[in-house]
Amino acid sequence: MSLEGEPAAYSGLDGLDRAILRALQEDGRLTNVDLARQVGLSPSPCLRRVKSLEERGYIQGYAASLDPARLGRALQVVVMVRLSDQRQETLAAFEEAVVGIEDVLRCSLIAGDADYLLTVQVRDLDSYHALYTERLGELPGVASLRSLVTMKAVKDTRALPV
Repeated sequence: MSLEGEPAAYSGLDGLDRAILRALQEDGRLTNVDLARQVGLSPSPCLRRVKSLEERGYIQGYAASLDPARLGRALQVVVMVRLSDQRQETLAAFEEAVVGIEDVLRCSLIAGDADYLLTVQVRDLDSYHALYTERLGELPGVASLRSLVTMKAVKDTRALPV
């Protein structure tokens, strides 16, 4: 924590920087003029701050949020993966193989009962069954898979508190 009680990551950010980050998380398509108006700056200093936030890595990019159901991928499944061992070569082989599966949106190495947590987005249960049997179960080093089907998204955000 910093002296003011803020997390250390905030040490390079002031209130205007945080306001810019909040606004851009809410709507990444804001024009610089609208963003400047929203945070109480004139356009030129606002643009300089945004560029600085990008250069310093606070803003990593901009993306559209898509509707999975409209794109034929209404079913989300979280998969807990346990590997047969945790040797470096087993982890590396698994990670290299899972990166090539487009239905896997996220793969995280975790601590706990499983080794990896995958987030999968597919059309339906039949599609997931095929993915499960033909691809996931065949990944290098997989000892077991445990599927958790998402029934309803209660909260779904990538916005970080700033």
